[in-house]
Amino acid sequence: MMTARLIYAIVSILLEEAAIVVIALWGLPQLGIEIPLGVLITVMVLFLALSILLYQAGSRALRQQPVPLSVMIGTKGKVVSPLAPVGLIKIKDELWQAESVSGKIDVGKEVMVTEQDGLKLIVRKRNSDD
Repeated sequence: MMTARLIYAIVSILLEEAAIVVIALWGLPQLGIEIPLGVLITVMVLFLALSILLYQAGSRALRQQPVPLSVMIGTKGKVVSPLAPVGLIKIKDELWQAESVSGKIDVGKEVMVTEQDGLKLIVRKRNSDD
């Protein structure tokens, strides 16, 4: 079953490809620039492949379920910019703004999420027994 988003993507790609053809075969020659047919076909095929890859990546991103922040409490992360006291941490390949409740924490140290403040995570240094 075709979704409205897929139909929109197909129509927009066809219109973009048509615009490339019009520019290459009519617009550029008006300026004295000739593009060989082989180059035009290569550009169009590459543009089509890029469009398909971007559509697939966008579709995967839209299908992902958002992670509720309450699930983040107790999660372990790694500091990617110093928490002094606010910085960035990485949890499951996602960057989060975080605030340290246990003083400055350097890059590379592991932290544990203790609470949340909006989209900012409140963290502490991770103990060896966590």
